[in-house]
Amino acid sequence: MSVSKYKPHVWVVPEDDANRQLANGFLLHPQLDQTAIDIRPASGGWPKVLEAMEQCHTQELRKYTLRQLVLLIDFDGKGNTRAQRFRDVFPSDLQSRIYLLGARDEPESLKADLGISFEKVGRQLADDCAREEVGLWHNTHLLHNE
Repeated sequence: MSVSKYKPHVWVVPEDDANRQLANGFLLHPQLDQTAIDIRPASGGWPKVLEAMEQCHTQELRKYTLRQLVLLIDFDGKGNTRAQRFRDVFPSDLQSRIYLLGARDEPESLKADLGISFEKVGRQLADDCAREEVGLWHNTHLLHNE
């Protein structure tokens, strides 16, 4: 079932396949309405996510006012610098509907640290959100997302 652009919904734009798998794991949580979340295909790198944000997603957010946008990227150890580069292109009227998330370095480091699959990591993050607990979000690879 596809997402209705005219009802509240979330678009997740993953940088790569690892981030897409994390998002898919998050979506496995039973309390999530899968018809309200659309995980887009992997973009092929954070510069392409940034480019799509500037060229496409900004216009679409204005057109579809009930859309929230999650940009799921690798920070590659450049957290504040990379985050600022993205925030510099977020239009002020849309900032409250755009979320920039990702692993401090790469999702592969998070996966290796935890010893579980990307999907299980995503599911555990969703569980923590549903319980309103910080849990895995306080892992050193994710803490900067706070």
